[in-house]
Order: sequence, then C-alpha cells, then structure tokens
Amino acid sequence: MENFLTTYKRLLRNTKFKHYRYIYDKFNIESRLTGLIGPRGTGKTTLLLQYINEKIDNKDECIYASIDNLYFSKNLLIDFVNELYEDYGVRYYFFDEIHKYQNWNQELKNIYDSYPDIKIVFSGSSSIDLIKGAYDLSRRGVLYRIGGMSFREYLLFNGIANIDTVTLDDIVNNRSKIEEEVAGIKKIKGYFKEYIGAGYYPFHLEDKKTYHQKVIRIIEKTIYEDISNFYKLKTENLSNFKRILSYLSTIPPGELNRNSIAKNIGLDNKTIQNYLNILNETGLIELISENKSGSNILKQTEKMYLDNQDVYKAIIEEIGYESRIGTIREIFFIKMLKNSGNKIYYSKAGDFKVENTVFEIGGKNKTKKQIKNNLNNAYLVKDDILYGNRFEIPLYLFGFLY
Repeated sequence: MENFLTTYKRLLRNTKFKHYRYIYDKFNIESRLTGLIGPRGTGKTTLLLQYINEKIDNKDECIYASIDNLYFSKNLLIDFVNELYEDYGVRYYFFDEIHKYQNWNQELKNIYDSYPDIKIVFSGSSSIDLIKGAYDLSRRGVLYRIGGMSFREYLLFNGIANIDTVTLDDIVNNRSKIEEEVAGIKKIKGYFKEYIGAGYYPFHLEDKKTYHQKVIRIIEKTIYEDISNFYKLKTENLSNFKRILSYLSTIPPGELNRNSIAKNIGLDNKTIQNYLNILNETGLIELISENKSGSNILKQTEKMYLDNQDVYKAIIEEIGYESRIGTIREIFFIKMLKNSGNKIYYSKAGDFKVENTVFEIGGKNKTKKQIKNNLNNAYLVKDDILYGNRFEIPLYLFGFLY
C-alpha cells in the first residue's frame, strides 16, 4: 500500500497543467459512483489528477491507482479498498484504466454496496465494457464522456489564444462576432492546418516529432489489448482490424460497401460486418447513418470514416499513401459536432444533416450546385476562408463548439 500511496502523491505533485479539458467544469463526483470514459490518449488521467489536486480538500483521504498495475493481477479490488479504508481512512477512490480488471463492473457494484460512505471514480479507455457490462452501473452513478481536443482547445493549450465556446446556432445564425475574433489571430489558417493533422490528442504538446507514432500505438493497443481482451478473438484474427483500417484510409468516404471491403480484405460479409461493429464500438471508426425511422431504419445508408483526422493521417503516413484533404475536412466536421453533443446524420441533399440543417463540406471553390433542391436551410462549409456569408460558413468555426 505504501507504494501506491507514494506513487499517488508523486503524480499529484507533477500534475501542473494550467489549462483544463472541455468537460472539466462539468465533471464532478457528487454521485457516489462516477465514470469517465473515452478513447485512449484523450487526457483522462490528467483530468482525474487535476480534480484531486483542486477539488479534494484532504488528499490523505483519497487514492489514485492505475488498474494496469501488476498488483491487481493477483489481488482483489475489494480487498485493496478494504485495507485502505480500515488502515488509512481513505474515502475517495480513483481507479484509472478500470477495464483492465476482469469482471470490474461486478466488483465495483460490490464495493459500492459494501461501503456506503465512500466515493468511487473510475476511468476507462475503452467504452465497450462500460456499454456492454453485465451490470448496469449507470443507474448507480454518472458517466462522463471525453473526446479529443477541439481546435479551440488546441489554441488554448498551445498558448495561442483563449476563445470562448460557441453553439451550433451561433455558428449558423450569429457568427460575425467569432469570425472577427478568430480571424484577427495571426497565422490562424496556418494553425488550423497544423491542428487537423496533429492536434487532436493532448500528447501532441509533449513531442510533435513522434506524434503520429504514438497515434499508431494507440490504434495497436486498442486492437491487441482492448478488442482482444473483450471479444476473446484469436491473435491471428486481430491483424484483420489493422488491414481494414488501412484499406478504409485509401478509399474516399461514401456509401458503405461491405462487399468491397470483404473482397479486398479476403473475409466474408458477416465477419466484416462484425469487425466493423467492433471498430465502431471501440472508437476507431465512425459510421454515419441517415436519420430514418420505422421500417426504414433497417435499410439506412451509412458513410464510414476513421474516428478522427489524426488517426487517418497516422495510418496514411504509415502505409505511404497520399492523404485526401476532403476526407480530413469531413472527419474534422463530424468529430467537432459529435464531441460537442450534436447528433449528425448522412444527407442525400448535401454531406451531412444536423437537426434540420444540411451542410456540404469542401474547399473555398465549392459551390452550392452540389446541394440538391436548392434548400434554404443548407450551408456550404468551406475550408481556407476566414469569413463566410449568408450561405457559407468557414470550416474552422466548428472547432469552437467545445
């Protein structure tokens, strides 16, 4: 226990970031059970340590522990809690990488029921366990979800500018003020180009030269650890996930064609469908569907993308293929909308539909001719422009949604 306590105190001393991820102000542990989930590399550990540093008055009543510690391969979590509870008076338990612990959801349920005067906070890099766990922990507590960094956060964390968040309605109907504020930043178009290839994960602040190598390691850990452990797949089958991701990076996003993927990967359609679902659940790809209801929901058309622009860039760089700026723009648009809590759908009138508004994504020369039926609630979202007009919106503005 002394080793855990020493490590915990050392981590607290070395957590000195002056900025916070976008969900920090909303995050709290008022509930007795609180979860923080999101993809690998999005800053969950730092957020937990920042919270302890600033919100827990008595640090001696608290413990932070990463569950990938070898200790937990031979010892029960509930025994760990009991010893700290009885011998050290610990009442706040922060468990990082909880999905590394076998049957973690049942164990947390037992701890929750056995110690009514403690608070449990857990984080998980893979959401599959948290969604598909046998025991519904969400009715006992609260789950927070965290995504990668927005363009707004990129500017903030790199000391370039501190801009407030905006809503989608602000961008569509009242964007002149933020355009003036952001366009006044020197080299803003250059910063945006830097961000959309190497700014989504917070660790870009550590070393930009090895950034894409670290992104590749995140992909491999998700496949060979998270997918492998949860789905109990044979090792020889895991390489197919990397092959699917590599193939997807080389084709333009369009209507989902599972037959084409199956043919190129050399697997049957049923297996491909299963693997695509797994990649979607583990946060490596995004499936965008039409907003249909009733019987049509089974026939919904999907567009498929790699999860974020930096995953796309890292894979493209690894396989030596030329990246498509159009794909990067669309992925950026999707992530900014989804991470800010907006529901986004595929649209036959344009590229995407959010609520009742249609968006067509492109470069500065794109025209409204590609928007079908000349809709009044449709907008061109253009890269490489600083100011829009009645029906044109600068792409970078969507980076300020969170």
